Amino acid sequence: MGALQDKVVAVTGAGRGIGRAIALLCAQEGAKVVVNDYGGAADGSGADVGPAQEVVNEIKAAGGDGFANTSSISDPGGAASIIEDAVKQFGRVDAVVNNAGFLRDTIFHKMSVKDWEDVIDVHLNGYFYVSKAAAAHFKEQGSGSYIHFTSTSGLIGNFGQANYSAAKMGVVGLSNSIALDMQRFGVRSNCIAPFAWSRLIATIPTETEAQKLRVERMKQMTPEKIAPLVAFLCSDAAKDVTGQIFGVRKNEVFLFSRPQVIRSAHKSEGWTVATVGEELLPMLQSSFQPLKRSPEVFSWDPV
Repeated sequence: MGALQDKVVAVTGAGRGIGRAIALLCAQEGAKVVVNDYGGAADGSGADVGPAQEVVNEIKAAGGDGFANTSSISDPGGAASIIEDAVKQFGRVDAVVNNAGFLRDTIFHKMSVKDWEDVIDVHLNGYFYVSKAAAAHFKEQGSGSYIHFTSTSGLIGNFGQANYSAAKMGVVGLSNSIALDMQRFGVRSNCIAPFAWSRLIATIPTETEAQKLRVERMKQMTPEKIAPLVAFLCSDAAKDVTGQIFGVRKNEVFLFSRPQVIRSAHKSEGWTVATVGEELLPMLQSSFQPLKRSPEVFSWDPV
């Protein structure tokens, strides 16, 4: 008996990479898995029905049960069909793993409106659409688990990813709101920022020695390292875990904080433009947060 025996788990973007590893492990732990994958390229273009069905074939060959869904989560109807397939094929849905995504990296002042909208449509709107479709089922059965994939590109920062970073910070707000709104129904919602080599990470430039070194470090972090935490959060053993932001990097697991007040200043008569500059700024400046990129924060080799 696995940790997910008789559970039904829907995983988006499960045809390759992290999503595939999650789908396979959940099935191994006893879950019936809806494997969603639109089959797009790393930049979101095109479509291919093959990847989702291939993962389902792997699941069934290992003695598990799965069903392929090839809808795009950027379409509300397509997103809803993932949950509809779970209920139609397996009678219920117990967990939703929002993992699907792609990259359109461009420095901010050169980013097109289309590249902004396309990334937001999948990474934020799509996660909402899938989550919303499952909400009524979770509420009715008095249980359910959402696991949403965020990124340190949003939590910390990175170059050339305004669209992706904004969406991934939005995912944190979405998850926290779901956790607050649906806690009374026994529903929980958490985020994971994954570090894993994938076809998306393979799009990172390797023009400098520092970039090449970074990519070589990332190749050590396989998608299979992410899957155990996801499977646990899908299980009943995680019934008291909600509203959290985790990170996984090889064999390391991180817990991130949400933004918190770190300093305050009070002036009984209120502030003026002049006193903000003369008094407030000197009081707070020593606590200002410097601009950093994710590789600067996670500067040590994966362990």
